[in-house]
Amino acid sequence: MEGVIGVGKTTLVKILSRKYTMPTVLEVVEENPFLARFYEDMERWAFQTQLFFLISRFDQQSNVKKAASQGQGVVSDYAFIKDHLFASLNLKGEQFRLYEKIFNALKEQVLHPDLIVYLYADIDTLMNRIALRDRPFERRMDRTYISMLGDAYENYMKNVAESQVLRIDTSNIDFVRNPEDLKRVFERIEAIL
Repeated sequence: MEGVIGVGKTTLVKILSRKYTMPTVLEVVEENPFLARFYEDMERWAFQTQLFFLISRFDQQSNVKKAASQGQGVVSDYAFIKDHLFASLNLKGEQFRLYEKIFNALKEQVLHPDLIVYLYADIDTLMNRIALRDRPFERRMDRTYISMLGDAYENYMKNVAESQVLRIDTSNIDFVRNPEDLKRVFERIEAIL
């Protein structure tokens, strides 16, 4: 599952996991000790925040690789490639060059997903969902940053070659409260797999 902050990735992963009885891999977000400071001063805390996410995601994806080697699938609320997308937006100069060296060494050891379900929504919907979940470190989330992330995801997902990408616009659907919306999401995923 991939998409901008607040689009519904984790929620849908949990629903899919229950339906198909598959284990989940959930991104470690709130455990990042630098994240709250990053949202207060992005330039100062970007590198530390990004390195924490990179190592955390790599550790999780190493477990995914082990599960796959035993014939077990998983449902994840992120793809490892996401890390590079965020780094390309948040890091500059020498920091980005150092990050890329580390990322490139690690990405060769990570499996590509069979399918990336790319969830997207308009900026008003995203900002509303972020406000509704009310995470303390997201309370001052910048609309411009979310818009920039949305644009970056759009460009990135158009160029994914290693995995199939299923695009689902979640702006006007509610797969949590509307069973028909959820059924259509399941049907679209099943049609590809």
